[in-house]
Amino acid sequence: MLTKDMLLIDAFKTEGVNVEAMAEVLGNFGMHCLGCALSHGETIEQAAIAHGYDPDEMLKALNEAAKA
Repeated sequence: MLTKDMLLIDAFKTEGVNVEAMAEVLGNFGMHCLGCALSHGETIEQAAIAHGYDPDEMLKALNEAAKA
């Protein structure tokens, strides 16, 4: 399970997650985190806020995608 305080890069490195589905979710939010240098030092919550999205909404979508 992903958490808001998890670094984006660590979320993608979590064992067993569907990286492609997670990347698609973030792309749908207008974020292309896999190619962004900030993904190494920004949490899911910080990224959501910086891009004007609700962190809880983004986290829910990411957790659903991670299981896909």
